[in-house]
Amino acid sequence: MNSWVYVGLFLIVGMIIPVGAIVAAWVLNPKKPNPIKQTTYECGIETVGDTWVQFKAQYYIFALVFLIFDVETVFLFPWAVKLGQLGMFAVIEGIIFILILVVGLVYTWRKGMLEWV
Repeated sequence: MNSWVYVGLFLIVGMIIPVGAIVAAWVLNPKKPNPIKQTTYECGIETVGDTWVQFKAQYYIFALVFLIFDVETVFLFPWAVKLGQLGMFAVIEGIIFILILVVGLVYTWRKGMLEWV
């Protein structure tokens, strides 16, 4: 069998499963509208005041910076474990990678994006 047949089969099955789950949930869900179901539910506590609060974009940038440095750890840990076996070229690559991240951190710090106020 051609290897592209497997790729096509994988794509078809990869589309059928989520679409099938969405269609099954839509068909099988109980259709009993109720005004209580339309209210905002937040951690089991009745909401006080306006429930639609606009978040500052600064929170998203803070979370994005956290995510970048969290993923950095995933890349640096295996590099640090095998550092003795990789040679000088890998050390230079790692230092360049860390320097790029430090430049990004300094940029976000100077722009005031890490201030929580």
